[in-house]
Amino acid sequence: MLVVSTGCPSGIGPEVSLLGAAALPRVRTVLVGDEGTLRSAAKRVGVSATRLVPFAGPQNKRRPRGAIEFVAVGPELTENDRRPGHPSKRAGRAQLAYVEEAYRLAKAIPGAAVVSGPVSKSAIAHSGAKGAESFRGHTEWLRDLDGAAHAVMCFASPRLVTSLVTTHLPLHEVPKALDEAGVSIATTELVRLLHALGKKRPLVAVTSLNPHAGESELLGFEEAQAIVPGIRLARRRAGRGATLVGPVGAETAFRLAYAGRYDGVVAMYHDQATIPMKLVAFGDAVNVTLGLSIVRTSVDHGTGYDIAWTGKADPSGMIAAMKLAARLVG
Repeated sequence: MLVVSTGCPSGIGPEVSLLGAAALPRVRTVLVGDEGTLRSAAKRVGVSATRLVPFAGPQNKRRPRGAIEFVAVGPELTENDRRPGHPSKRAGRAQLAYVEEAYRLAKAIPGAAVVSGPVSKSAIAHSGAKGAESFRGHTEWLRDLDGAAHAVMCFASPRLVTSLVTTHLPLHEVPKALDEAGVSIATTELVRLLHALGKKRPLVAVTSLNPHAGESELLGFEEAQAIVPGIRLARRRAGRGATLVGPVGAETAFRLAYAGRYDGVVAMYHDQATIPMKLVAFGDAVNVTLGLSIVRTSVDHGTGYDIAWTGKADPSGMIAAMKLAARLVG
């Protein structure tokens, strides 16, 4: 079972969530969102509203053929709340409610996974919902909901797989956030993902933070102080399950990984990973959160405010996220 939090109602999340569920009729999908929004989105994208049925529990076997189940949570939304590109505070609270309810359902149902539609971090953080002012992204919020010791952001596509040591941080905070433990965790979790994707003994490159891997500390000390020790620790943890190399200059690591030399790349910060990933695999890449007690995947794109509610949204990213979640659960 895939539990889909449908994302910002002023964006393309409801549209791609419906299109993704409709494209995979053999996968049982439960959409979490606002009923009125989902029915309006169904009409917009040409999915029959009769396919939308309330979720009656995981044991219910009498679902209509081709049904797309939904759970309505959060505040009831008006048409103004989902005005394209302009989510209201109520819509901000709703997005967070969808994320939390999707997690709760997946946690309670064996074999279920969470698939996340795109949200507006700003709308959530300024919504007035309890604790929402600290929201910086799904990865950190789900880690805290789950009580997990860590959560690692990864991206997977057919030709490139990467993990991130740090996630949603201002760039000036990245150097001091790097440490041996963080590098090791991001590396070993990436190895786990590659194993799940069928790589028995993956070859993984760990990037440097500084240009040219620091040029023997001429251009920085983070490689010697955090990255090299982290690789050593990850080698001990991975044992013979992987071959780890690095620090490798990021420009080289991603180029060679895309060419097939490496099975995966560990990046030090957000854009170091996402720029090459979105350059070569936008729409095909899937955001995967590792370290949680449940499987969680997400689209690799944002809210698409410029095309929201026009019927132009491409569901391929959502379909890829749903397929990978089903594979990882299975």
